[in-house]
Amino acid sequence: MSIYIHSTAHISNQEPFVDKWFTKPIIYNERYVRSIEPDFSIYIPPAVSRRMGKILKRALATSLYITQKTKIEKPDAIITGTGLGCIEHTEKFITTMLDNNEDFLSPTYFMQSTHNTISSQIALHLKCNSYNNTYCHRGTSFDSALLDAYLQFELGEIQTAMVNGHDELTPDYFLLLDKIGYWKQGEISEQILRTGNTQGSFAGECSICFMLGNSLKPNSLCQLKGIELMYQPSKEQLLQTINNMLQVHNLTINDIDAIVTGISGDRENDNIYKDMYSFLFPRKHIIWYKHIFGESYTASGLGTYVAATILHKASLPEHLVYSYGSASVIPKNILLYNHFQNKDHSLILLSSCSN
Repeated sequence: MSIYIHSTAHISNQEPFVDKWFTKPIIYNERYVRSIEPDFSIYIPPAVSRRMGKILKRALATSLYITQKTKIEKPDAIITGTGLGCIEHTEKFITTMLDNNEDFLSPTYFMQSTHNTISSQIALHLKCNSYNNTYCHRGTSFDSALLDAYLQFELGEIQTAMVNGHDELTPDYFLLLDKIGYWKQGEISEQILRTGNTQGSFAGECSICFMLGNSLKPNSLCQLKGIELMYQPSKEQLLQTINNMLQVHNLTINDIDAIVTGISGDRENDNIYKDMYSFLFPRKHIIWYKHIFGESYTASGLGTYVAATILHKASLPEHLVYSYGSASVIPKNILLYNHFQNKDHSLILLSSCSN
């Protein structure tokens, strides 16, 4: 069974719906940056948009954009990963409840505060009554959603799937996480994040949408060849899992051209990656992306988008390279390695469509 990523759409702190970040990324010095919003009125009627929070508008805009681009108007599955869900409306609902002694509460805030609201709203607008699921596993939420889609393809249950990763970061939640050392203090720079000798990361938001299918199209970006999730694996278990995943496709570690990691500038987080890739991939190109997109619970979706774009363009921009490998290559096989607090680990294997 071949699975292809046909197209992607993103709303982030980089210019939405385009790949300008690939050659000329927007560089930020602040530690907290909200997403750059597109013109939502192109996709959502203003009367409907006014009743929606930011995350729902982003989710609908990316999903409608991608259905128009791929001409797949009703995918066989809509699967979403979100670590925080609609936290903006959750905050508004709780604040209203406290301010009004639990009287005169707005049902809109309550209905749009549940995590699975995102997938259901997409389905309602697409009039899609097929498989619909939401995963809320913090740092591996997107990875879990992608794994679900992969398994549905393998079982022959679906031929197309929309896989999403959506998270927003409100000012209040930013301050809450700041109190426990989630974010860098002071100004941010690439050098500070690259050094990674202090606590905290650069805060971002993620809204990413993928359209997957089991048939190759002229503009397909890449192939999704494998995905594995593990809980607290040892280095040896990781290596064995990677070898098993590659063996299925007649590949070895020597065929992997680059590794996409979730290096974010946080000392504790990055040391796990550095320890693992020095053991597993000592001579491979190491790619990072959180220095331009920021950290969020579903940032691995942006990492997958970065890897798919590299494969599609057959190019590796210098600003995405954290450390160079032993040889200059045109990337054909990329492995994404993600971990969350060194507990949940994931591996995603992507290959060029020509492989």
